Amino acid sequence: MEEFAVDDPTQLLEAAADFANYPGVRTDESVKEFFSRFPLPVVINALQAKAEIPGLENTLVACLDRIFKTKYGASLIPHYMPFVQVGLQADSQAVRSLACKTVTRLLEETDPTTQLAPQLIVDYNIYPLLIECLLNGNEQVANSSMDALKKLAAFPKGMEIIFPTNKTEATHLGTVASTCSSLGRVRVMALIVKLFSVSSSVASAVYNSNLLNLLESEISNSNDTLVTLSVLELLYELVEIEHGTNFLPRTSFLQLLSSIISNRSAESILRSRAMVISGRLLSKENIFSLVDESCVRILISSIDEILGSSEGQDVNVCESAFEALGQIGSSKWGATLLLSSYPTCVKYVINAAFDRHEHGKQLAAMHALGNIFGETRSENDIMLNDNAEENLGDLIYQTASRSPKITPSGLILAVLQQDSEIRLASYRMITGLVARPWCLMEICSKQDIINIVSDASTETTKIGMEARYNCCLAIHKAFMSSTRLTGDPALAGIASKLQEAVQNGPYLSRRKLETQPAIMTAERF
Repeated sequence: MEEFAVDDPTQLLEAAADFANYPGVRTDESVKEFFSRFPLPVVINALQAKAEIPGLENTLVACLDRIFKTKYGASLIPHYMPFVQVGLQADSQAVRSLACKTVTRLLEETDPTTQLAPQLIVDYNIYPLLIECLLNGNEQVANSSMDALKKLAAFPKGMEIIFPTNKTEATHLGTVASTCSSLGRVRVMALIVKLFSVSSSVASAVYNSNLLNLLESEISNSNDTLVTLSVLELLYELVEIEHGTNFLPRTSFLQLLSSIISNRSAESILRSRAMVISGRLLSKENIFSLVDESCVRILISSIDEILGSSEGQDVNVCESAFEALGQIGSSKWGATLLLSSYPTCVKYVINAAFDRHEHGKQLAAMHALGNIFGETRSENDIMLNDNAEENLGDLIYQTASRSPKITPSGLILAVLQQDSEIRLASYRMITGLVARPWCLMEICSKQDIINIVSDASTETTKIGMEARYNCCLAIHKAFMSSTRLTGDPALAGIASKLQEAVQNGPYLSRRKLETQPAIMTAERF
């Protein structure tokens, strides 16, 4: 490409720097104007020539990145696939990252109904080069490669490339993972998780290719804490993906997580993450109809044992356990299971929720109780079966009787008088709990509780105002539904206060925020 050599690289450097650093959006016209001075072959040749000019490579990479982000620049990519091919094999990590991003732009600008981009990737043998970048590039290159591969998977032909029928092919992700380094294996698994999020059909292809087995095997067999933790973080990400609920119950992940939680010799950080991930998985809608109940019981029993042991004194472990129990208890089925079969487990959470000595544990416990009590559930699913409800009431009254506050209303008022974080969690907890008649009676027995939840000036943040209002609304709704309380003249003041607070809405009214003129008599001398 000698005919495309630039006479003065410093002029190109200056122009490329101006283009790359321009603060506004680059348009197609600006790209064409740049190319009128320095055609694309000239820029590419200068990048490949490796001229000894400080900053030239990084500047040209940044310039080309912005060029290819425009529609016009992206339209040129199919005509420069040899450059992409060479760039993916460059010694420079910056150039390799640019080449990966260029593949992504090619795929982004290709009509999904056509096969142009995937066919170019086949014709120029791009896929194996992207895999090589994934395995052996630096972190930036690996991430750019993953983005390109994720885009490729969205095409039908792209799925054929990534998921070949012959599972022994060298480019099959299972084969790749079995022959690369431990870092490469983690990156392949990270790619699998990203592919899972593309669509349900791609998620199905991942599952049918047995690629989730890679994560299962790594969790089961790795003796490296850092590797196991990395895979657990990938599993956490996978649990949060919409399509995960359809496939994860068919795997052994829940059993593996239970094994980690119950393994006393495992690092506490691994057990903590396993608890949180288990809770996240079990919080998904309809998940309990898909998983084995015996496995869920084993998992909860393991958490129960941890909270009852000396390990339960570890703040991080305890907070993770509470988060897991709160996630499990967010569904009606989970909350019923916890309160009916594992009341001692819930007892640990309740005790911590009203213990002011450890703020982090108290906060985690209160948010967990908010879920278990039903704050996140629909109105029809807040109340549980008779056995669970009886155990819930007993646990609250027992905790109160052993505290200086004596009554549940005393406990509730005490947490409402703490800092804003605890108050926010208190509102969530009360919002669910007040659906129980006994709790409504306790709340109405303390005027100070009503004063706090009905006062719009109590909170100053948007999330705090809305949580307070939702709590007030729940109390008002429960009050108005109670024929016993609405007919009590002594509670008429509470009824009107709640009604007024509900009508005023969640935010402090403007008339209370506006400066009031001060009127005073003039001083006379």
